[in-house]
Amino acid sequence: MVAAVLAGLSLLSLLTCGYLAWGSRRGGAGDAPGNLLREEPAAGGPRSQPHIIFILADDQGFRDVGYHGSEIRTPTLDKLAAEGVKLENYYVQPMCTPSRSQLITGKYQIHTGLQHSIIRPTQPNCLPLDNVTLPQKLKEVGYSTHMVGKWHLGFYRRECMPTQRGFDSFFGSLLGSGDYYTHFKCDSPGICGYDLYENDNAAWDHDNGIYSTQMYTQKVQQILASHNPRKPIFLYIAYQAVHSPLQAPGRYFEHYRSINNINRRRYAAMLACLDEAINNVTLALRKYGYYENSIIIYSSDNGGQPMAGGSNWPLRGSKGTYWEGGIRAVGFVHSPLLKNKGSVCKELVHITDWFPTLITLAEGQIDEDIQLDGYDVWETISEGRRSPRVDILHNIDPIYTKAKNGSWAAGYGIWNTAIQSAIRVNHWKLLTGNPGYSDWVPPQAFSNAGPNRWHNERVSWSAGKTVWLFNITADPYERVDLSARHPEVVKQLLRRLSQFNKTAVPVRYPPKDPRSNPKLNGGVWGPWFKEDEKKKKSEKSKSANKQKKSKNKKKAN
Repeated sequence: MVAAVLAGLSLLSLLTCGYLAWGSRRGGAGDAPGNLLREEPAAGGPRSQPHIIFILADDQGFRDVGYHGSEIRTPTLDKLAAEGVKLENYYVQPMCTPSRSQLITGKYQIHTGLQHSIIRPTQPNCLPLDNVTLPQKLKEVGYSTHMVGKWHLGFYRRECMPTQRGFDSFFGSLLGSGDYYTHFKCDSPGICGYDLYENDNAAWDHDNGIYSTQMYTQKVQQILASHNPRKPIFLYIAYQAVHSPLQAPGRYFEHYRSINNINRRRYAAMLACLDEAINNVTLALRKYGYYENSIIIYSSDNGGQPMAGGSNWPLRGSKGTYWEGGIRAVGFVHSPLLKNKGSVCKELVHITDWFPTLITLAEGQIDEDIQLDGYDVWETISEGRRSPRVDILHNIDPIYTKAKNGSWAAGYGIWNTAIQSAIRVNHWKLLTGNPGYSDWVPPQAFSNAGPNRWHNERVSWSAGKTVWLFNITADPYERVDLSARHPEVVKQLLRRLSQFNKTAVPVRYPPKDPRSNPKLNGGVWGPWFKEDEKKKKSEKSKSANKQKKSKNKKKAN
């Protein structure tokens, strides 16, 4: 047993160290010779508020970066991570909306009502308007705030739009996915529409068939070129890649013709294009005088989806699950302001931590009445100190499909194990209910032209099992369930779950609204709920009631 644990930790250390792959060339096609990329010192003395650039990739698997051993080349990500701090104990949520909501509010899903699934295009739902957002707090202290890319936090009302939630400008998509070239999305047969916005209006003028990764990068370059680098900027770049549909410009397939699996090949080309895009963003930061006072944060929003080409090996599970493969993410910080450059952070960090961390770095104030779930982890990342975080509530989803054999008895009378939930406390991780797809999908699973699950590893547990316990530090791949061996630890974590659950707000997951159909909105996905109309209707009904009452009084007289 000890040997197995040591072997596991040894493999983890190899994965953590990875490899470096980077040429000496810094420039790119079209760069002027000489010192074009050498940043000139800005006039007016030193600047204390850093420029913040947060880059969020979509559905990038844990293995799908060069320094984690991937066959996909990511020289930009490898270099930025090697010169910064790699986050190797970093967690997000297993799907798009939850990760984005926790990033922008610093709160767990159970505290915003978004603890179930994602926000669907036809749902009258969005990030609750009473939640203060990260860009709103940064604007308070003088930041210019810009968002480029995927929103996916709801849009049924105008008040839900990015420009109403703290961003000075927005260019991107409102939905969770769509065509990379045409920017159209069908939610179901006949319910289709255009999804590319500039601020609050459909960006028809930008519909030039440009691949979204490249189009978003061009927009970022324009923002950086037009902004004054002596004034702090918050730039949130939420790329659509590498989420399905699997599309990429032809030239990025050049190095991946040998990959037989078509989904993996397309995914590799998409990631290669994303890596080049991030290189171009970095070059723009240098060219326009931002780099020396900047903090670049890179993160995936959830684990990869093997059926769509993503790989989380050697972690278990995939996107949409609470196994490590769904929630343990690629992440790093790159900045000249870091004290311990070129290091690896193995302390516990969660996506909610960026909210207080970045507000503190920006010299902002966190209101006492905002009950955050995130922690300020800058000293942990920059100086190698211990993380203030000792636990993570991965989630409690009370309306997810219940485990058939779950019960209060299985939860020692503390917790109903039919409910899907997951929690991490120090080294321990507990899962209950139906945790989702649980295979390990090794690289050879992508060796054939079509999907092949014969190579996958599976564990067949006894019927009726609804509780799992793992020591993630010793067993990061979740191969040895310790729930039967450590019942007292199980009880402690169940009590912690119960404590969290007492603070949960009701789930927000409304049914579809037929008024959301883009056909009723000029063929565009966009806000359909009109607050004024609702007020007019209520005012009409009130006036009608008054008229009825006055008529009744006359009759009585």
